[in-house]
Amino acid sequence: MMDQKNWKTACLSAVAIAALAGCASQGDLKASVTPLDAARYGVADAKAQPLAEAEAWWGRLGDPALGTLIDQALSAHPDMQAASARLARAQSAVQAKDAADMPQIEAHGEAARQRFTANGLYPAPIAGNIWNIGTLQLQGQWELDLFGRQGAELRSALGQARASQADAQAARTLLSANVARAYVQLARQLAQREVAARSLAQRDELLSLVRQRVDAGLDTNVELRQGEGALPETRQQIEALDEQIALTRHLLAALTAQPMESTASLSPKLGQLQLEALPAQVPLNLLAQRADVMALRWRAEAAGAEVDAARTLFYPNINITGFLGFNAIGLDNVLKSSSRQYGVLPAIDLPLFDAGRRQANLKGRLAEQDLAVSAYNGSVIEAVHDVADQLTTGQSIDRQLQEQTLAQRAVESAYDLALQRYRAGLGPYLTVLSAESAVLNQRRLGVDLRARAVDNRVSFIKALGGHWPAPNALAVQGGAPVDTTAKLSLK
Repeated sequence: MMDQKNWKTACLSAVAIAALAGCASQGDLKASVTPLDAARYGVADAKAQPLAEAEAWWGRLGDPALGTLIDQALSAHPDMQAASARLARAQSAVQAKDAADMPQIEAHGEAARQRFTANGLYPAPIAGNIWNIGTLQLQGQWELDLFGRQGAELRSALGQARASQADAQAARTLLSANVARAYVQLARQLAQREVAARSLAQRDELLSLVRQRVDAGLDTNVELRQGEGALPETRQQIEALDEQIALTRHLLAALTAQPMESTASLSPKLGQLQLEALPAQVPLNLLAQRADVMALRWRAEAAGAEVDAARTLFYPNINITGFLGFNAIGLDNVLKSSSRQYGVLPAIDLPLFDAGRRQANLKGRLAEQDLAVSAYNGSVIEAVHDVADQLTTGQSIDRQLQEQTLAQRAVESAYDLALQRYRAGLGPYLTVLSAESAVLNQRRLGVDLRARAVDNRVSFIKALGGHWPAPNALAVQGGAPVDTTAKLSLK
C-alpha cells in the first residue's frame, strides 16, 4: 500500500497527464449544418422551451359528441399508449445517466470451497489442501467527470426525454385532429344524403306531374322517360353515400379504439358544428410551440450534446475504485479483525492510439447532429408553410361560401319560377330540368363548402400545434416576416 506522499504524487501525476493528453487528435471536425434564422420565416421565438399545455380545442366546434369521441381516442388508442411508453423509456434513460455521475456503492458477499495447488504461490498448510474461503465487503466506484462527458450524456438524455414528451403531445394533436376531421366528413356525407333524399322526393313529385300532363296530352313520352330516368340515378347516389357513411363510421370506431358497431348510430349535423371566424393574423409564438417542431428542436439539442460527449473521449478517463471488508481462508475467520482488508485503486485510461476509432465516432456524431438540425430546419419551414396554406384556404372558402349562398338563393328562385310556368303550360320541361340541375349542384356545393370550412378550422388548429390564437397575441398578417433579431442556436 502506497504511503500518503506517494499517493499525492500519483494523483498529481494523473491530473498532469489528463491536462496534456489527447486533444490534438480531434482534428478540425465541426458541424456543417447550422440552424436557420427563424425570424426570416416569421417565427419570433424558436428556442428550446417547455411545451405549452395542450388545449381541448375541439370544444370550439360546439358538439359534445365529438368531445366524447376524442376523449375516448386519447385514452384508448394504441398510438397514445405507445407515445406514453416511449416517454417512460426516455425518462428512465435520464435517470440512468444522472446516476452515472454519482459514486456507486455495492455490498459483496462470497463463499467458496477450493483446493489449492501444492505447486503454486500458497505455502503449506494451504497448498495441496481444500479450504473454505469467505469474503464480505463494500465496494465503491466513482468515475470523475473532469471533461464533461457524463454531463453531456445527461443533457442528451434530457433532450431525448423532452423530445418524447413533445412527440406525445404531437400524437395527441394529430389523433384528435384526425377524429375531428373524420367526424366532419361523416357530417358532410349525412348532409349530402339529406340533399340526395330531398332531390329524390322532388324528382318523384316532378315525375307525377309529368305523368299527369302526359295523360292530359300536354307532354309526350320523351318528357316521361326523362323524368323516370332521374330516379334511378338519384337512388344510386344515395346508395353510394350510404357506403361512404358506413366506412367513415368504421374509421371513427378505429380511431377511438371501439368495436365497429359502436358508431353505427352516430349522426352529426353539419349545421350544428360551429364555424369560428379565422383570425386576420397568425400568432408567431404558437408556431414556435408546435409539439412536432419542438420535438425536432430537442433532438437537435440532444445531438449537440452527443457531439460534446464524443469530444471528451479524446481526453483521459479517470476512475477511483475502493473496497472495505473482510476476507479469510476458513469461514470461522471471516469476521475477525485480522481478516479486514481495504484499498483505494485510482485508474487512468489514456487515448494514445486507436487507429482513428474516436475520430470516426466524432464524425458520426457530427453527421447525426447535421441530420437533426436539417430536420428541425425543415420542420420550421413546413410549419410556416402549413399555417400559411390553411389560413389562405380558409379565407378563400369563407368568401366562396358567401358567393355560393347568393347563387343558391338565385337558382332556387329560378327553379320555382320554371316549375310554376311549366305547371301553367307556359314553359318547356327542359327548362325545369335545367333549373333543377342547377339547384341540386348548388345544394351539394353548399354542403361541401360548409364541410370544407369546418375541416379547415380543424386543420388550422392542427397547424398551430393544437392552439387557437389569442386575440392579442404577437402576430404577423398573412405570414409575412417580422423585424426581430431572434435567432436559433445550438449550444
